[in-house]
Amino acid sequence: MWLFGQEQREILKKETNHFIRTIGAILFILYVFLLIYFLFFSEKYGRISASQGGYRYNLIPFLEIQRFWENRDKLGKYAVHANLLGNMIGFVPWGFILPVIKDRMRSGFLVILSGFMLSFTVESIQLVTKTGCFDVDDIILNTLGAAFGYLLFVICNHLRRKKYGKKI
Repeated sequence: MWLFGQEQREILKKETNHFIRTIGAILFILYVFLLIYFLFFSEKYGRISASQGGYRYNLIPFLEIQRFWENRDKLGKYAVHANLLGNMIGFVPWGFILPVIKDRMRSGFLVILSGFMLSFTVESIQLVTKTGCFDVDDIILNTLGAAFGYLLFVICNHLRRKKYGKKI
């Protein structure tokens, strides 16, 4: 015997879906603010002021990744992890939360493309404002992070659908 009729279950599903999207949107906004802080204002992560230096850039793919990896003993684990994993992990929420809050962003291609575009924009702003280094490797790692976040979304969504049915 069902406690709710079909109509009540549909209403509950819609309310749950709305709640999940609302929480997702709030988390996404917090994530964007944190991303802006770490990418532009946090001195702890290698930011320099515009008065301290000129234009810094790396246009050769995998050059900085290779340099960090080859010098990991000299640089220390923290520096290597902060640079390599940090660039990826920083964009995982982009790939995970975006398809939760926007149905139009359920396409892996669009999520990864938007992650790439965001990363390219951030790197360009850092170059122009001289608050960092335009690094093609950062773009690669950030885009991989967005792709990994989307993969996590796909896995979680598959498990949810398997357990609760097609729609929540």
